[in-house]
Amino acid sequence: MQETVKFISKGAAYVSVTAQERALNVTFVLLPKFTMLAFAAALEPLRMANQLTGQVLFRWQVLSDDGQPVACSNGVPIVVDGPWASAQPEGIVFVISGVEPEGKASQALGDWLRGLWRRGRIVGGLCTGAYALAAAGILKGRKFTLHWDNIPAFAELHPDMEPARQVFCIDDRVMTCAGGVAAADLMLKLIADRHGAALGQEVMNMCLLTQKRDEADQQTTSMAARLGTRHEKLLQAAAFLEARIEEDFDLDACAAHLALSRRQIERLFAAHLGITPVRYMNDLRLARGRALLAETDMKVTEVAVACGFASASHFSKSFRKKYGLSPHRFSHFGTVA
Repeated sequence: MQETVKFISKGAAYVSVTAQERALNVTFVLLPKFTMLAFAAALEPLRMANQLTGQVLFRWQVLSDDGQPVACSNGVPIVVDGPWASAQPEGIVFVISGVEPEGKASQALGDWLRGLWRRGRIVGGLCTGAYALAAAGILKGRKFTLHWDNIPAFAELHPDMEPARQVFCIDDRVMTCAGGVAAADLMLKLIADRHGAALGQEVMNMCLLTQKRDEADQQTTSMAARLGTRHEKLLQAAAFLEARIEEDFDLDACAAHLALSRRQIERLFAAHLGITPVRYMNDLRLARGRALLAETDMKVTEVAVACGFASASHFSKSFRKKYGLSPHRFSHFGTVA
């Protein structure tokens, strides 16, 4: 009775399923400044699956480093069930992180996760939880993901790993998702795989989700949607430049690659985007630099080099002009005036 009260809430909608498997235990480990949206989007579909069927299909517990409440990225504290160090969870263990993920996952947590994985558990990372899985040493050679805003910083810190830009990934008992509502996409797959498509669809309806996203779907809109144009040559030029942020700007190489003249490319950018190719590349580099300053402990000089700037002074001047404060101040205070 106590379990029913904890894990099954009342609701009008009902789906009949035959629970052929034992209830799945799901453990969430919350790290400081974790993303509340990712946590809620992961937990609520499990609750709804129980509610819709009137059965305990899923059980869950929430843990932290010390067993004390954890403040998420918006400052709201979440009460947990205890510390992870004293737990030996069954089923799936998800680490949820969020903003400023570097250093949030201790080596002790990494060792704990690796031990669980070696004993046959499924381990996962939601939002930037991949940082914890990297500390556990179980991501190399596997397909994984994290939130797109954090991928540049992660790639700088872990050059031997390449995150996929998918909404979620499942590879050899390692589950990762990009956070936000992508956590719901991952859980909907889990629900449908275990208990059928009908239950998965009804949970979608309860969440007011109108489109099912699969593992291979991209996190963000296409470049065509982002730039507001379908001009093939412009999209090819933009992709060519974006792939070479760290390299010297070479519009002639881009022109040769597309079999166009330098002037033709400049006209395309002016006509469709209202800026020059140089400005487009500079904005890309500054956005990359801002991400690295926000999510890593890299020095301004190191960030400038990683973003393709000729000097730290050039980077600092451009950064201040675009964002209204110096990169040094941004990296120390993390807020824009």
